[in-house]
Formats: sequence, C-alpha cells, structure tokens
Amino acid sequence: MTRRAADVRLDSLLRTACDVIVERGLANTRTADVAQAAGVSQALVFYHFATKERLLAQAFAYAVEQDLARLDVVVRSSAPPLTKLRKLLRLYTPPGRSISWSMWIDGWAESLRTPEVERVSRRLDLRWRQDLAAVIADGVTDGTFVCADPLAAAWRINAVMDGLAVQLAVHERVISRRQFADWIRLITARELGLDPAQLD
Repeated sequence: MTRRAADVRLDSLLRTACDVIVERGLANTRTADVAQAAGVSQALVFYHFATKERLLAQAFAYAVEQDLARLDVVVRSSAPPLTKLRKLLRLYTPPGRSISWSMWIDGWAESLRTPEVERVSRRLDLRWRQDLAAVIADGVTDGTFVCADPLAAAWRINAVMDGLAVQLAVHERVISRRQFADWIRLITARELGLDPAQLD
C-alpha cells in the first residue's frame, strides 16, 4: 500500500469511526464495530491504531479538529476583535442536534475513564479558551474591550457557554437557541465592558 493510499484509508477509518461513535457512544464503540462499518478487517483497524483507546482518542480528535479549523479561520482573519468575537460566539452555538457537540460531550464523559481521550480532550478544549483569550486581548489592546485578565475572562465565558451548550444539545426544549444566544451575549458583555447589543 502506498503512503497516499494508507493516508486515504486512515482518513476513511476515522470518518467511519466518528459515525459509529455518534451512533453508539465512545464507551460502547468496539473496534469490531468500526471494522464492520468500514468493510475492513479488525486487524487493519489495529494496524492503524494499535489499541481501542487510541482509535477512540484519534476519532474524537478528528471530529473536533473540524471545529477548530473553523475557529482558526475566524481567529486568523484580519477582522477587528469585536467582529471576531461575534463570530466565535455564533460558532460555539450548537446547531440543532449537533454531531460535533455530541462528540464533545461524549469526549468529556469518556475522559473520566480513558487517559488517551482525556489528553486529547484537554488539548483541544484549551485551544478554544486560548484563542478566545487572544481575541479578547487584541480587543483590550485596541480599546474595544475593558478587561483586566483576558485569559480568566475567556475561562468564565467559556464555562457558561459549555454549560448552556450541553443543555441545548442534550435536553430539547429546556432552553431555546434564542435564550442561549441572549445569555451568552449578556455574560460576555459583562466580562468585556460592552453593551450586549454590540454582540448581536
């Protein structure tokens, strides 16, 4: 098998693993399930991943990296900090029954039991906070935001977003998408010395 063919096969296995995980959950996904769904032998799955834990961690990372790629587009753009912040807040909102959010929530739960998933989850989770903190720091520098500690503000904003996003993604009709957006704008505005209307 050529290097390119191996990379294509690996990408296909990761995509299939994500589909299986969304259906069965991280804790209930077996390498045999992924092999069957992909139409390959279980030996090939182990060839690429060595252990079930590595398969789960890499599939989780693969799914979440899609979110982080969208985050990078916003953070690296030449838009002013307020525009970037508005886009980040929208990006974080779960779109209906979100596959991405299902993976995040499942990844956090599995992190309690699986060290490899925990390491990946922590690394990817911290990226969100660091990028949000960088946008806040840029806004403080240019006078758009008032905030003594951008990193601490990012943690507090992100903690509220995580909690509300879990409710929105898991429990239908407990809160509405409109409430989610309003509350996130309110907490963010309070942290950064803004009027919530500036974040619409």
